[in-house]
Amino acid sequence: MEHDANVARVVPKPLLGIFVMLVSCFALWGVLNNMTDNLVPAFQKIFMKDPSEAGLVQVAFYGAYAVLAVFASILIEEFSYRKGVLAGLGIYIIGALMYIPACILQSFELYFIAIFVVASGCSLLETACNPYVLSLGDESTAVRRLNFAQMFNPVGSIAGIFMAKKLILSHLDPSTMEERMAMAPEALKGIVDKELFWVCAPYVGLCAIAAAIWIFFLVAAKRHEQSAAAMPLALAPRLQRTIVAAAFSLVPLTLLYFLFPEMDKVLWVVCGMLGPLAYVAIMPLYRSMLKTLLATPRYWLGVIAQFFYVGVQIAAWTWMNAYCQQEFLADGMTKETAAGYYLIAIVVFVACRWITTALMKKFDPASMMAVFAIGALVSCAGVMWLPTAVLFHAFGLPFSGNVICLVAMSGFMSLMFPTIYGIALGGLDSRAVKLGAAGLIMAILGGAVITPWMASIMKNASSFWTALVPCASTVWNGDLQVSSATVRAAFVVPAICFAVVLAYALAFRSRKCD
Repeated sequence: MEHDANVARVVPKPLLGIFVMLVSCFALWGVLNNMTDNLVPAFQKIFMKDPSEAGLVQVAFYGAYAVLAVFASILIEEFSYRKGVLAGLGIYIIGALMYIPACILQSFELYFIAIFVVASGCSLLETACNPYVLSLGDESTAVRRLNFAQMFNPVGSIAGIFMAKKLILSHLDPSTMEERMAMAPEALKGIVDKELFWVCAPYVGLCAIAAAIWIFFLVAAKRHEQSAAAMPLALAPRLQRTIVAAAFSLVPLTLLYFLFPEMDKVLWVVCGMLGPLAYVAIMPLYRSMLKTLLATPRYWLGVIAQFFYVGVQIAAWTWMNAYCQQEFLADGMTKETAAGYYLIAIVVFVACRWITTALMKKFDPASMMAVFAIGALVSCAGVMWLPTAVLFHAFGLPFSGNVICLVAMSGFMSLMFPTIYGIALGGLDSRAVKLGAAGLIMAILGGAVITPWMASIMKNASSFWTALVPCASTVWNGDLQVSSATVRAAFVVPAICFAVVLAYALAFRSRKCD
């Protein structure tokens, strides 16, 4: 009987269980990504850090994505998607369990390492799960299958925000930084013990879910492997190449961390990326792919645009809580309450992504991205210059013009990641696509660079950037370590990032994204 693609099952019945478990992975890393964003304000208070130091949470999380991207693609190339999922889940569990000694020792440094390990697991998961989903069935339904799976990533994101708000932020002691500094060591230790317990609880609790998924892929998913014909038959060479790739990725990073503990952590991540890049340059096959990619301006300019986009997304969401707290300081806004704006922003982001995906059937994606980048730039201007005069209340939260612009910014960001991704990889030789995708994942380093850049402006009362907001108050908030002038001025950084995205969109606006 002739096969009809129109009636092909999106997921064949024998593979439905694997698909459901992969969907669970999409939701899992969505939870982790958005819980981690809320660790920045939590750790700022718990460990009495300034914004730059607390922002190291994002350096650890998104730095791991940048450093492990090449290794993840090699692991999957040499073995299989299933083994990539097993490795990702296993590394996540190890990292989450590291939160326990970090809690007991009240060690920010150990949390930094644990967060890096957790994110390393997420990096492997993201690299493995997307193509794994595409492989589960007929090629004609592959895109529908992946879109359905990706629906559950923002569901996980929203769950992560709720968990951070109810389990982490709601259990922060109301004492200010000045009050904590005046406390007796025993009293402060008791408060911090309780706060860090609630930081650990959701991460360690999720280990049970991750372990259940891991067991499924270890036992029940064995039958659906990449075909033997698609893989080298000899195990030893594949294992050797994978071990060497892991060594190039992790050994330089580990040596730098322990030999130079005072090294700037952003520089540490950048130096750590040199290892996997050296591996690519040494291996002839990957070196030829790299030459192809570097000879394609659409690709390498896309990596730059993705760096700035991911950076602005992470930074804007990370510092949204501090901005709203500072602007509604007179109303007694708390970290827990301010997390409500983040939840609304994520919902707006998800809704706009669905709308823009539908509109791409009629409009050129790059041209749409240019329009949205302009809208994001206008939002940045509103965040910086509009007054904090309450216009209305919704969902128990006050809304002013500048905060509306802050939330709207998320809607304008919604289509940028997949659009840049599609333009950058469009038309590439099939052999170069996998390494090209790893390069775009490495661009997630932007989250580790842009976030502390914003923080450096926020914490600096004498920053020259504050001249951009002459009407904003310069009264210093000792608890948040910001003023209205500095927190507003910091949004010049997102404006710069959106300008880069706009330039890329305009340069390639005639390109179609498949």
